[in-house]
Amino acid sequence: MADELVHYEVRRGIATITLDSPHNRNALSTRLRAELTAHLATALADDAVRVLVLTHTGPVFCSGMDLREAGGATADQQGVNEFPAILEQLWTSPKPVVARLAGPARAGGVGLVAACDIAVAADTATFAFSEVRVGVVPAVISVTVLPRLLPRAAHELFLTGETFDAARAREIGLVNASVPADGLDAEVARYTDMLALGAPNALAATKRMLQEPRATGLPEVFADMLELSARHFGGPEGQEGIAAFMAKRKPSWVPAED
Repeated sequence: MADELVHYEVRRGIATITLDSPHNRNALSTRLRAELTAHLATALADDAVRVLVLTHTGPVFCSGMDLREAGGATADQQGVNEFPAILEQLWTSPKPVVARLAGPARAGGVGLVAACDIAVAADTATFAFSEVRVGVVPAVISVTVLPRLLPRAAHELFLTGETFDAARAREIGLVNASVPADGLDAEVARYTDMLALGAPNALAATKRMLQEPRATGLPEVFADMLELSARHFGGPEGQEGIAAFMAKRKPSWVPAED
C-alpha cells in the first residue's frame, strides 16, 4: 500500500522489507515498528519465502527510536517491549536475513543491522552508537550488537558515541561487506542468490547451531554435532541434496527462475 511506512514484496523466494519513512530518517516510530513487525511475521510464515532483505528508501537506513515520540512517553509508548521483539524476530528467524544499507544507521538502527545474519553497506554509510550523547544507554541493542563486535571496539564506540564509516564497521564485525554505492544491489543479490541455494531446514538448523551455547566438554560437543549431522544427512533434505548432486540437477528447494 502506498501509505505504508514499511513495504513488503516477494520475488523468487526473496522477501524485501523496505523502511519508507524518509521524512524522519526512517526512525522507529510506533507505526513503523508495528508495520515492520507485521511484515516480518508474514515473511516468516510464508513457506515460499527463503531469504529476507531489510532495506530502506531515502538517504538514511534508520536513525533509531523516534525521539519526538519518546519525550514524556511511558515505557510502552517508547517501544521498550516492541523493539526487543523486532530484534528477536530478526535474530531468531529460521530464514537468513540480509541488511542492505545505502545510508547511515544510528542507535536502534545499528541494532537492526546487527540482528541480521549478513549486512552489506555502501561505503558512504556511517554508523554511531549515539545513545550516551542524549543521556541514554545502548542497552537493548547491545543484545544483538555485542556478539558481532570486537570487545575493544565495542567499549570505544559505545562510550564515545563517535561516528564511524563502513570500512571501520567491516573491520570490527558489524557488517560483512562495504562496497561502492553503485555496486550495492549487485553485492546484496550475490548474497541472496547464494543463500537461496541452501535447504530451508538446513539453514534454520545451522542458524541455531551458530547461536546456541555449546557443552563445555569436547566429547559432549562432538556427540551433539554428530547427532545433528546424522539427523540432517539422513533426512529428506539431505537425501534430496545427494540425489540432486548425483543427477547433476538443482535440488527441489532452489527457487525457480523468472
